[in-house]
Amino acid sequence: MAANILLVEDEPAIQDLISMNLRQAGHSPIIVSDAGEALEKVRDTLPDLILVDWMLPGMSGIDLIRRLRNNDRTRSIPIIMLTARADENDKLAGLDSGADDYITKPFSIRELNARIKAVLRRRAPQITEDKVIFKHLTLDPSTHRVNASGQDLNLGPTEFKLLHFFMTHPERVYSRTQILDQVWGDHVFIEERTVDVHIRRLRAALESTGTASLLQTVRGAGYRLTAIA
Repeated sequence: MAANILLVEDEPAIQDLISMNLRQAGHSPIIVSDAGEALEKVRDTLPDLILVDWMLPGMSGIDLIRRLRNNDRTRSIPIIMLTARADENDKLAGLDSGADDYITKPFSIRELNARIKAVLRRRAPQITEDKVIFKHLTLDPSTHRVNASGQDLNLGPTEFKLLHFFMTHPERVYSRTQILDQVWGDHVFIEERTVDVHIRRLRAALESTGTASLLQTVRGAGYRLTAIA
């Protein structure tokens, strides 16, 4: 799936090169030139991944990453650092600040795309095209198909996104607010009861296949997809 990728880079030539190739890879780049602009962007909408240059005007990329990691709302955003600083101590400093990966300039676009894909698969699997299998459920994002206990299911787009999120994050309990942020998107103002409505619809679709019990309500906490049903 296409990812919204925030690129924090102050060199126009590198901005153009990376943004062009991100679009060719199917992603939607958002370009800013400094850390202040980046913080303004994430206040509006959370990106799926951030590419950060180390040497930025004003606040450095390292300090920007620390700011993002120290904020509950932004701490889980996948981040890749792009920098000309190739010393091992610099790399360790970048990773210690909270970056998920560290790529030294110059780098090939193929390498960048591969690193982006790897980080998204590890940190945000719900926005990848990888087929997901959990117990008797199989979901294929590329074809938008779901099979449960050998039966094909016809899910609406929101129920499909809900199931995809739970299947890529099994056994963990998510509150209604967390589900709204992850499935509907950050800064989308919808009542929490909307989650309950779509959970009921998803369970109804799973009922005939005997898999509805995998999606559990955790009283006072939220919902989870579990193998222990």
